[in-house]
Parts: sequence; structure tokens; C-alpha cells
Amino acid sequence: MRSLVKLSVLLLLVAFVGACGVNPEDIEAPEVNVNDTAGGKGSQVSTLERAQQEGVIRVGFANERPYAYATESGELTGLNVEIARRVFQELGIEEMEGSLSQFGSLIPGLQAGRFDVITAGMYITPERCQEVLFAEPEYSIGEALAVQAGNPHHLTSYEDIVANPDVKVGIMTGAIEHQYLVSMGINENQIHNVEDNPSAVEALKAGRVDAITMTGPSLREAMDMFGDDSVEIVEDFTQPVIDGESVSGYGSAAFRKGDEDFVQAYNEVLAQLKESGELLEIYKQFGFTEDELPGEMTTEQLCNR
Repeated sequence: MRSLVKLSVLLLLVAFVGACGVNPEDIEAPEVNVNDTAGGKGSQVSTLERAQQEGVIRVGFANERPYAYATESGELTGLNVEIARRVFQELGIEEMEGSLSQFGSLIPGLQAGRFDVITAGMYITPERCQEVLFAEPEYSIGEALAVQAGNPHHLTSYEDIVANPDVKVGIMTGAIEHQYLVSMGINENQIHNVEDNPSAVEALKAGRVDAITMTGPSLREAMDMFGDDSVEIVEDFTQPVIDGESVSGYGSAAFRKGDEDFVQAYNEVLAQLKESGELLEIYKQFGFTEDELPGEMTTEQLCNR
């Protein structure tokens, strides 16, 4: 009923402004909550059901190669994107509408309803599990470090940054590396936040920071595309150990609280892709190997660490 009332009001408004010489196409339609009564009186239409009915899913992503990014032609791709695309196809959702967002804006955008799902190089952490629902892990990876050529500060670990308070390290805003660095004892004034990974490489090249850190695959991609002889990856980097455990990140797609049916359906198809070997084939397109498979780790375990 509410939707019919809104539609009637809109039609009256269009008729009125048409008489006044205003183009109806310039009027923004009122927002309709698809979870109100879109499926009929007293019914509820979930995000999954709506996406299946329309054949379209709205995806928020950060420009973080190789997980999620836009090509020069504007096509949305990347490891997590292609995994999600394949899962959605199996669920009867053929089209993905991608929206580029800063990494730190992904969860707020999902919660605000701007996206139906977010997929990027986002780790499953207890803190994030309080805000969103994660699918089962799609990959597992470690950290990496890049420095200026010759490694003038002799940095091979996060501990080396702790030991030298003059060293500044660049990270992408909202990334898990901030938590790692602070947990290791690195002072906040040593941490320089940037918009995305390419910006981190540029900050390192310009000397605004002495080192940058991100996941291994992301750093290799960023350095291949934006680096030069003035910067290099630390090959003998020691993985950080926090609370007695070596840091390995597990990432996947994330959904709004309340979309449990969507997560369950996503997980069922994801399990099929893992078992069939199709997941590994998608891995290979983006330079990943069997070493990055998540093994037996579950989202429940990661949320309760």
C-alpha cells in the first residue's frame, strides 16, 4: 500500500510539473524500501530475493588490486570480484553493478544500503564481524613491506619500525595493517594514511614515508604498476607475530546484518567452487596459488578469535 501511495504521489507530481514546463526526467523518484511491502501485503523481500528477481546486484569495492578494481574500460574485476561474480551467476544473478569507494567507506556504505554486498581485500576480523556478515573465507595471505631502494633504514620487520621512531610507514585508510602496527607497538604518529595502494607507492617514491605495508599480492600489484627503481620490496620480510600467532589474513565478501539467507546461499555455492577446483582456476588468473587457499579455517573461528 505504501508503495502504491508513493507511486500515485509521483504521478501527480509529474503531471503538475509537466504543465509547468519542467522535464519529468529531471525529477528524482522517491526512495522505496524494497523490504517494506514490495512482495505484497505483509510480505518481506530479502536482498537475495530482490537481486534474483531483478538479475542485478550492487557491489561496493575499493580499488585494491588484485582483489577488486576497475579496468581502464571501466570493467569490474579482481580475485574477489570474479569469485563473487561466479557465485552470483549460480544464484541466478547475472549482472554486477560496481561502485568504487574508499576502503574505509565500504562497511558504512553497505550498512546505509548503497551496496548489497562489498567485496575487496577485506579481512574477516572480530571487530568487523560486529558490523557485517562475512561469507566463508575465500583466501589466506600474509603481509609485505616495501622501502626506498637500498633499504636505508634496514627494515625487515614491523619490530624494526618500532625500534626506530623516526620511521614513517604508509597504509591505506581503514586497512587491517593499522591494527597490526599499533598492536606491535608502533606509534600513531609514525603511521601515514593514504587513500589507496597506488597512493601509498607514490608516497614512498616521494619520500613522504619510509616504508609502506599491505598484503603480499596487493603490494606486488601496486609495485608492478606504479613503482620504479627508487623503491623495492623487502624480500626477507618477517611476518608479524601478535599474541603469539603469526599474522595471516582471511578475506571474503561481506553482507548486511539480516541477510543471513544470502550468506548461506553464497557459502553453499562457494563450497562447490572449492570442491570442483574452479576456485583455484580463478586464483590463477590473478597470480594466486594453492598456498593462498583458506584450508579449514571458518568465518566463525575468525569472528571469535
